[in-house]
Amino acid sequence: MLSDWGAVFIFFVVAVLFAVGGMITNVLLAPRRNSDQKGVPYECGVDTIGPTWVQFKTSYFLYALLFVIFDVETIYLYPWAVKFKSLGMFAFIEMIIFLFILIIGLWYAWKEGALEWK
Repeated sequence: MLSDWGAVFIFFVVAVLFAVGGMITNVLLAPRRNSDQKGVPYECGVDTIGPTWVQFKTSYFLYALLFVIFDVETIYLYPWAVKFKSLGMFAFIEMIIFLFILIIGLWYAWKEGALEWK
């Protein structure tokens, strides 16, 4: 019989073989036609004129980061809510602390203007 760690090891080996198998299949089946065009940077089909560095507004990245933070919060809240009755008071207090930290983060983002679309 396999122990619990034996099943984890088999899962890990299968995952590694699956990834390595995909890379080997790519090497065997990918076309190998070399041309001068492969070395040219691709910018939406148009050759660049002038400087190619463009500044992006950081507010887009802040929105994405805040979304990820609160999405991860949901990932942690769901299993906790499913097992709420069997976890006891200690887990309840830990979740209150976790939510408090996230609320402080939301308050700070709001105060700094990260939630304003400009």
